[in-house]
Amino acid sequence: MVNLNFLLDSEPWIQYLVNLNMLDKNKKDLAELRKAVLADKRIQTYLDDLTDFHSILVTNHKNPDLPILKLHFLLDIGLDTDIPQIKVAVDQIKAHKDENGVYQSLTNIPKHYGGTGADIFAWCLCDAPLLLSALIKAGCDYNSDIKPGVDYLLTFVRENGFPCTVSQELGKFRGPGSKGELCPNATLKMLRLLSLIPDYHNSTAANNCISSLLQLWEDSETRHPYQFYMGTDFRKLKAPMIWYDIVSITDCLSYFEQAKKDSRFRKMLTIIEQKQDEEGLFVPESVFLKYKGWDFGQKKKPSPYLTYLCINILERCKN
Repeated sequence: MVNLNFLLDSEPWIQYLVNLNMLDKNKKDLAELRKAVLADKRIQTYLDDLTDFHSILVTNHKNPDLPILKLHFLLDIGLDTDIPQIKVAVDQIKAHKDENGVYQSLTNIPKHYGGTGADIFAWCLCDAPLLLSALIKAGCDYNSDIKPGVDYLLTFVRENGFPCTVSQELGKFRGPGSKGELCPNATLKMLRLLSLIPDYHNSTAANNCISSLLQLWEDSETRHPYQFYMGTDFRKLKAPMIWYDIVSITDCLSYFEQAKKDSRFRKMLTIIEQKQDEEGLFVPESVFLKYKGWDFGQKKKPSPYLTYLCINILERCKN
């Protein structure tokens, strides 16, 4: 059941998102609504935070304060590079690219974890795909700005997905897992990147990632590579999609026809369906505390944004 009235009676940024992505309205016809979105103090804060894009070390990949996560949120709700702060952020991403076309983040890996112990521009496979994905969403030139980095990152794919991989600047750092195992988060981030590029939807890399993530679901009681679990917390509804959870994974997989036909994926989808209330709405079951003040930062009532995300997943997977 799709409860559009609930969404269209919500805050301007939700209305704008729904009009663009569910009702296929033209941005030119939503100019007044867009002004209301930009007048939102939370949106203004997010935009201002983008102007010093590398101001926060990327050491905790689920930190809501990271500018890359704020940029994705703003792009996902329909804002774009005609807004000066977003254009500044995109330009700052482009300013740090290695010889392979992979964009870098400012990070610091301590020496006792195999890093250099210094603040340095580098990349790891759970943040580089986010930067490339943001450039795609921002409408950057694919052949010059994106394709080289995508092609290089794809060289790391294995039969079981993507490993924990970092650029040479980070030395011998590797997360808490065995060398031969996949990193579930890196595999999800790479598959999310490939979901934005139709030419890769049926690629070997995409198929390997899909197969591996669904196998982790099947083996969820016994396999937890790199300490990524698919247990009780994983199955709680949560927004936005910045981490490794059931909403993030089902949303990503829902863009791939081969995944939607898999019985394991359908079981994940059923869990989400069963949490929809009689009005077609979804209540957050887990929250990131730093999102307090947003509709998805509480667990007491239906969240328009979480409802939007879950409805789109379910609609995308209808037979």
